[in-house]
Amino acid sequence: MIISRKEVAALSSDIRRIIDGHSIDLRDNLEGRLSMLKNDIHTLAGRLNEQAENLQKEKAAMANTLADISHQLKTPLTAMTVMVELLENAPPEKRAEFILNLKQGLTQTEWLANALLKMAKLESGSAALNPVYIPTNELVDTALAPLRILLDIKDQRINLAGEALLYCDKNWTVEAITNIVKNASEHSPEGGAIDIAVGANPISNWIAITDSGPGIPSQDIKDLFKRFGNSRKGIGIGLALSLAIMRGQGGDIEVNGGGGSRGATFTFKFYAKQGHGGVHE
Repeated sequence: MIISRKEVAALSSDIRRIIDGHSIDLRDNLEGRLSMLKNDIHTLAGRLNEQAENLQKEKAAMANTLADISHQLKTPLTAMTVMVELLENAPPEKRAEFILNLKQGLTQTEWLANALLKMAKLESGSAALNPVYIPTNELVDTALAPLRILLDIKDQRINLAGEALLYCDKNWTVEAITNIVKNASEHSPEGGAIDIAVGANPISNWIAITDSGPGIPSQDIKDLFKRFGNSRKGIGIGLALSLAIMRGQGGDIEVNGGGGSRGATFTFKFYAKQGHGGVHE
């Protein structure tokens, strides 16, 4: 088949228009090498456009994330700056209060920075995940360790029922469970209970954490895992981090708000390569 100069010139002109941002359908239903070339160029142009659109979305998402981070850091940093200025001339009885507030602000800022770094690692796929078989009671005990004082202060008890062998990364999963139990404690009354149940079915093994609070209205559930955007207490990163951890190792978290009246349940679901033996009461 002979391709004329006119056909080559027309194709070259269309390619330049595509480069300039115009949308042109080069495909035709004819046979021959020129038609094959047109179809291939059309496919390539479509993929390049898709990549460009995805890049723009990623840039917009990054800009929004940076704005959120800036906003979240600005609040404690501004408060600490004010307290430092007041501390210089503060009376002795006020200095202890200001120092305590400064320590709390630094702790909050450090936790936020670490959480954001962990989120970035998970989302970029650079987090080192080392899954092993581990009993759920060991996971829960490790996750509860940093919360013992908080639970004691609020006189809250943990009810653990069931046991299973999970295949997961211990450190990351402990982080996720700790965040959810802390959230459950914050939304349960003093003297209340947090129920942790373990179960299994043909699809997944699971850990369900239920608080004894007022529950979550159904319309609020969709925003729970948005960074800085959920309606529960805190700075809005712990729940998002927990979900990223679970999805990063092939799992998920499901939420039952309790109808917005009594007790919310967060269920960790582990789908991949579960342990043998199921659940033991």
